[in-house]
Amino acid sequence: MAKLRAHHIRLTTFIQATEDEDKVLDAIATFIPEEIDEDDVIFDIDETTGFFGNPIKVVNVEIKRSKAVRQFLDYFKELLSEDDRNYLLKHLDEKIDEEGTFYVRFNKQKAYLGDVEIDEGADVIQVRIKIKAFPMRKEAVVKAVREWLEE
Repeated sequence: MAKLRAHHIRLTTFIQATEDEDKVLDAIATFIPEEIDEDDVIFDIDETTGFFGNPIKVVNVEIKRSKAVRQFLDYFKELLSEDDRNYLLKHLDEKIDEEGTFYVRFNKQKAYLGDVEIDEGADVIQVRIKIKAFPMRKEAVVKAVREWLEE
């Protein structure tokens, strides 16, 4: 059984002025398993201004503790449909950077409804998983993620 190991998890999304903040937070919560202790989940909301002067909030969620990261990875894998797994396997090389971070973007609207679906559009929740691999090279990370997704 291939176990994926990671240093930390980061989830990011934006709350536009026209969106209900609670609904966006519910959407991001779709990705956080209930068994993770809330003390292990760091929420940060920054207020900024968009290109046209509109207010935008940036939501950042971080999970760092080893046990919580493992729980997240197990849950995350269960959330993925077979189609989404196949999509990730097909595009794995472009989803992992040279520092070993695995990037996956999900449809924010569908996540609010409890439906997890990969989406490359603009209105997304981005999940970044900093993978542990030895040696720490992109090829080793791609191999580890591939084995994890294929099992």
